[in-house]
Amino acid sequence: MEKLQKTVEEWKAMLDPEQYNVCRLKGTERPFSGKYNETRTDGVYHCICCNEPLFDSSAKFDSGCGWPSFYEPIADSAMIEIRDVSHGMIRTEVTCAKCDAHLGHVFPDGPPPTGLRYCINSVCLDLVPR
Repeated sequence: MEKLQKTVEEWKAMLDPEQYNVCRLKGTERPFSGKYNETRTDGVYHCICCNEPLFDSSAKFDSGCGWPSFYEPIADSAMIEIRDVSHGMIRTEVTCAKCDAHLGHVFPDGPPPTGLRYCINSVCLDLVPR
């Protein structure tokens, strides 16, 4: 996959301040505040930074964590996993494979069939309904 690269100025012009903070600076939105936390619309969730498809709504589930949760990405090649030792924890960060946008984290406490919970910030996503 060819990487999408932009300057800091280009990202700031394209994204709103919250999107920039989360996607480019590895921030997070407040739990239960994101527009997709309770959404049940059928469709595909795309990266807000590069429009790459990331998750199908059929893999979305209610984990109760306060962020949209998915048990698998649309393709393994859609994301990159990175060890994250910030905030006194050991976690696995997930970023968009095309543009390196921070999306959230993946945890090994999800439902079958994968047992994974991709905990993703709504501001990183754009839902395209079917």
